[in-house]
Amino acid sequence: MDRVRTILKETRIPAKALLLEITESVAMERAQGSLAKLAELKELGVQLALDDFGTGYSSLAYLKRFPIDVLKIDQSFVRGVEFDAKDAALGITSIDLAHGLNLRVIAEGVETEGQREFLKKHGCDEIQGFLVSRPLTAEGFRRRLG
Repeated sequence: MDRVRTILKETRIPAKALLLEITESVAMERAQGSLAKLAELKELGVQLALDDFGTGYSSLAYLKRFPIDVLKIDQSFVRGVEFDAKDAALGITSIDLAHGLNLRVIAEGVETEGQREFLKKHGCDEIQGFLVSRPLTAEGFRRRLG
């Protein structure tokens, strides 16, 4: 916690501008301890995302209790949303669940226009993946920003 405070102070970044991700498996590994640490981060004003949702052993009871702002749908569910009925159902259900809990939804691993259109149609808030950009170096990122 002290490290996050120090970094926020040194960089003068507003806490609300920082989004920290915690993977579902790490969050569930020590659920009670995770709850306490996540609550401390929320008190600082930091945004929190639960990453790789659907790949671990999340209890929906903990999902309700974690003070998160964003639910990130794992790419393993996104990959088949265009052509696999089960992936489509899981994607739609994940989006609906997140919105029902007042969370933003980010879909990971979006690589095709068809995936993007499906996710947009079903209310996904943001996407990540090769469709948006391949990984960039710091210099490549600066060039892209123009």
